[in-house]
Amino acid sequence: MIMLRFKWMLLVFLFWLTDPGFRIDTAKSQSVSKLKTKIDQLKSDTNLAHASWSICVIDSKKDSVIAEYNSQLSLVPASTQKIITTSTALALLGWDFKYQTFLEYDGKLDSSGGILHGNLYIKGNGDPTLESETFKKKSDTIPVTDQWAKFISAKGIKKIEGAVIADASAFEDEMIPSTWIWGDMGNYYGAGASGLNFMDNKFTLFYKSGNKKGDTAYITKKNPSIPNINVVSYVRTGLYLDNAFIYGAPYDDLRYVKGTIPANKKDYEVEGSMPDPSLFCAQALDSSLRNIGIAIEKKPSTLRIRNQVAGSKNQESRTRIFTQTSHTLDKIIYQTNIQSNNLFAESILKTIALNKTKLGEDQAGIDIVTNYWKAKGLDMKGFYMADGCGLSRHNAVTTKLLATMLQAISTDSVIFKKFYDSLPVAGKSGSLGKLCKGTVAENNLHAKSGYMTRVRSYAGYVTSKKGNLLTFAIIVNNYDCTPQLMKDKLEDLMIAIAETD
Repeated sequence: MIMLRFKWMLLVFLFWLTDPGFRIDTAKSQSVSKLKTKIDQLKSDTNLAHASWSICVIDSKKDSVIAEYNSQLSLVPASTQKIITTSTALALLGWDFKYQTFLEYDGKLDSSGGILHGNLYIKGNGDPTLESETFKKKSDTIPVTDQWAKFISAKGIKKIEGAVIADASAFEDEMIPSTWIWGDMGNYYGAGASGLNFMDNKFTLFYKSGNKKGDTAYITKKNPSIPNINVVSYVRTGLYLDNAFIYGAPYDDLRYVKGTIPANKKDYEVEGSMPDPSLFCAQALDSSLRNIGIAIEKKPSTLRIRNQVAGSKNQESRTRIFTQTSHTLDKIIYQTNIQSNNLFAESILKTIALNKTKLGEDQAGIDIVTNYWKAKGLDMKGFYMADGCGLSRHNAVTTKLLATMLQAISTDSVIFKKFYDSLPVAGKSGSLGKLCKGTVAENNLHAKSGYMTRVRSYAGYVTSKKGNLLTFAIIVNNYDCTPQLMKDKLEDLMIAIAETD
């Protein structure tokens, strides 16, 4: 009797072993175990001995956490912050939202004599793509201000008794968040968002370096040529790396450049933030008008400057004569995430506020974003938002929140595809273009990366071998190794996530 029972139990056990469902569960267990092994290896990695780091992986279909470590720890996310800003904008503004920039005038237009008895205004609404190199085609050879000038001339205007005035009042005057650091704000990636952005709010210095270390590097030209800007350069010839940084504040025409550039370079580019993009836009239009023979009595200015002089806000009624329309928001967000464009992200955050409160303020945008996700039922504890792009070290978020947020986005049929398509693809595009080549993650994993000094992060989606959509977030702060080595470690971790069944 005992022998028969034993044989029966053996047959049942053998049936389990040959059952397909058993094999799948075992494989899944093994793949998850491999991921957890990778996580355990990082736990004991000496390069992370002084680091704070976190990971969270969620199976969206099953709404369950596959793996996590320190997932409730608030960490600095760097540019993965853009996930929060861009997804919220798609939801609140709509993928087909377009920016509009207006040409307007006050006073009276004498049609018979072609004289404008008043001022010509460029009224911005925060469009970050106005004359942006990101959207320029080779066929776009005529600057937008030249196009405007031709239109104004076609309206019969031959003389302006006032001035060309830039109106950037759609956004707050403070172009950059208060928590950005001095070392960033003078460089191109630290260009703040204006109510009238122009030419990516940046300028380029072209340098000629020497043939040996320590030689003076000379500025050969500037593009564009910004009136009144004063550049003081201490740049020297270095070895092979670009280590030149520009220092300066918004609305300040003084820029310092310090550091080194590689040897034996001609027209080596160092990019900085424009002091006042709205003023330069007015100056550019003023120049375009004068070049085609339209007389202008007064110098170009901005509404901000005029209000400071007058001590009160300009209240003149205006007549609108032209509207410049941008690309749709989904195309702007695609470039924001693919290029990790800080200016675009900051402009989008302020646009969220402008659309709701009629003024583009950082804090109002932050409050709207936070409340949006709270209303979605997400636990926002441990979330601290200081800007839209991730440049501020005052930002903090948990990987659990990021992964959960990505899961929530995946259930929104209206915005998910637009958002998903905006993320860099492993082995194909953006900051992930060289990652995960020849692995199951290649052309599968879609994620936003984040990088700044002592910060590496990734967050996004990957489809498992079973076809389930996984969301994940990884953040590491204050690692001891090189940024490249940390990148390699996280690449291995993302491949392990992609190999999960």
